Amino acid sequence: MTASALPADGLWHALRVEATLCEGVTGDVDAIGVRDGRIAWLGALAGAPAQWRTAPRRDGRGAYVTPGLVDCHTHLVYAGDRAVEFAQRLAGASYADIARAGGGILSTVRATREASEDALFAAASERLAGFLAEGVCAIEIKSGYGLDLASERKLLRVARRLGTEHGVDVRTTFLGAHALPPEFAGRADDYIDAICNEMLPALANEGLVDAVDVFCETIAFSVAQCERVFAAAAALGLDVKMHAGQLSDMGGVELAARFRARSADHLEHVSTRGIDAMRAAGMVAVLLPAAYYALRDTQPPPVGALRAAGVPIAVASDHNPGTAPVRSLLVAMNMAATLFRLTVGEILDGVTRHAARALGLEATHGMLGIGRPAHFLLWDAPSADAFAYWIGAPRPRVVVRGGRVARDAMRAD
Repeated sequence: MTASALPADGLWHALRVEATLCEGVTGDVDAIGVRDGRIAWLGALAGAPAQWRTAPRRDGRGAYVTPGLVDCHTHLVYAGDRAVEFAQRLAGASYADIARAGGGILSTVRATREASEDALFAAASERLAGFLAEGVCAIEIKSGYGLDLASERKLLRVARRLGTEHGVDVRTTFLGAHALPPEFAGRADDYIDAICNEMLPALANEGLVDAVDVFCETIAFSVAQCERVFAAAAALGLDVKMHAGQLSDMGGVELAARFRARSADHLEHVSTRGIDAMRAAGMVAVLLPAAYYALRDTQPPPVGALRAAGVPIAVASDHNPGTAPVRSLLVAMNMAATLFRLTVGEILDGVTRHAARALGLEATHGMLGIGRPAHFLLWDAPSADAFAYWIGAPRPRVVVRGGRVARDAMRAD
């Protein structure tokens, strides 16, 4: 959002708003009143209080309205790409094979360590622009491509700067336990010591960390090692989350549940026991269909079991250079419908209220409600069905982010 973005204050009317997207409102909603960056009134225009009858008006022209979108799992800041590895996978190599040969995450680590902070910011800004144009109003950005204190600090500083300069809510997640850096080859426990005793305390003290993530997997870190990172995060009062069940079931989800993690993400191989633990802990299941697609996986997450257990399901892009080179949350939404058979309602909830909950932003994002920050989108769409049907479209006509009009295609009409 540029400094010239105009306030959205006034009465937005001629809208189509579903009651399920609103908090604390009954009856029909076809108008939204915005004042000082917040939603000050919701309801039917015919019943608007007197002070709104003379307020400046914006004609929504029958637009379908949703809360601002939330992308709750991305790796947006990095250098280089991994197109060569994609070709290797097409030729038959597996993700695990490439990682064990020194590629995968470590190839991105090498490029990212060499890049300057300004270069990383410029590249990430260009990627972020596409998500913002789609109506993303909050986004998580993980570190994990530095794997030493100086480089992880650089990534998290860039993530904070992206939020400030682009006017979007960014939640930063420290993912030091993403892969074993080459200088610690054969010494995984020593690297976990460095994370817990040096990296995490320093970065948290500098205000760069909102949450802590770990990659619990056969090619990454064991349950015991992840538990040590979670204990260090808990001692610092930080939320935790976990990459879990992507390639195997190691019991990581159960560990995440014991630490009351915000979410467990991927989950293709999560067990019934893990699902029960997530439900009991109030966790969100974050599904990442773009990674499933890019890796040509054949075992989808157990959506039916998650649904039956009442575990909230979020959908995220997982944008990263290796296993999810997708620059669109809208594309991921279609993938979730096509590959995982999520319903339209589940997809919309998955990129609004459940995604917000996965980031600890449920009080400010993901729903429309009086007193909430004004994050909402106007779509030229007949219904929510369009969000599952179209691949990467439609983009919202109007984006109101933080009470300011960040995008307004209607003005060009």
